[in-house]
Amino acid sequence: MARRRIIPLFVPHAGCPHQCVFCDQRSISGAAEPVTPRQAAAAVEQALRRSGPGAELAFYGGSFTAIDPAAQEALLAAAQPFLADGRLGALRCSTRPDAIDPAVIDRLRRYGVGTVELGCQSMDEAVLRAAGRGHTAADSRRAAAMLHAAGIRVVTQMMTGLPSDSDEGALATARALADLRPEGVRIYPTVVVEHTPLAARWRRGDYQPQSLDGAVTLCAALWEQFRAAEIPVLRVGLNPGPALEAAVLAGPYHPAFGELVLGRMFLRRARPLLEPLRGSGRVTLAVAPRNVSRMTGQHRANLLALQGEFSIKTLKIVPQPLGEWEICLQTQPAAGIVS
Repeated sequence: MARRRIIPLFVPHAGCPHQCVFCDQRSISGAAEPVTPRQAAAAVEQALRRSGPGAELAFYGGSFTAIDPAAQEALLAAAQPFLADGRLGALRCSTRPDAIDPAVIDRLRRYGVGTVELGCQSMDEAVLRAAGRGHTAADSRRAAAMLHAAGIRVVTQMMTGLPSDSDEGALATARALADLRPEGVRIYPTVVVEHTPLAARWRRGDYQPQSLDGAVTLCAALWEQFRAAEIPVLRVGLNPGPALEAAVLAGPYHPAFGELVLGRMFLRRARPLLEPLRGSGRVTLAVAPRNVSRMTGQHRANLLALQGEFSIKTLKIVPQPLGEWEICLQTQPAAGIVS
């Protein structure tokens, strides 16, 4: 799926039939109230002056297709002049899987919505019940099939660390979501934020969130699983912001969570290369220039871990014109070494 710049507009909790145990969209999005049509048009105009034409407008933060139809149409209508003159390239929205039906699809198509992000979160019925989602895995399968049949692209969203979930359960959810053949996926570790039922559970000791290291390890495995299925991972971890950071109470929140996951993936990929070189005095690994910091790890964590694990005296990382995920051994030191 081609990636466009996204102009995100938020409708926090709008259309949601209830509050899921983990969710406070006002903190997560930083938006106190749903955007109005007038505000939407002004925000798009301002964003396009900065970025130029071709961006994609997205309505996030609630269950867009469960909002009153007149309110949906008013927001979608505000975007039509920008679509008509080509300044906007596309529209997208996020919603619940049980808020997709033939009438909804007809409305989305009439207004030019090309992508729908489905908040599936899990494909395990017990986890969905424990999270208070109010929909089933069958709803996710049905919604994805209906959208694909209508020519609307699908992006699925999943969470890790929900109540009653496990690492094995998250991997099973990823396999089930891959079977839906979405055009992309987003992965969000569960973070405990203020003003949610999960915060009360955590304070009572009834919920234990993932550790940061545990969430990074699991999300690296999930990313590899989706990559093997040729499904792009569009994001891992919540989008950082002052409102969210002020509301986080516990759990695997990190402002650069996605980079931590990428670093863990490169750590995993380097191990088979270094296994035959245990006890070496000097080893140099080459990666694409953009991946030097990922291979090195934050605060040199990957380098130190690999040196210790394989008893290598000196391990260096160098940039080379390689593929996105490629790592290779260098027999001779090269200029531009990052140690």
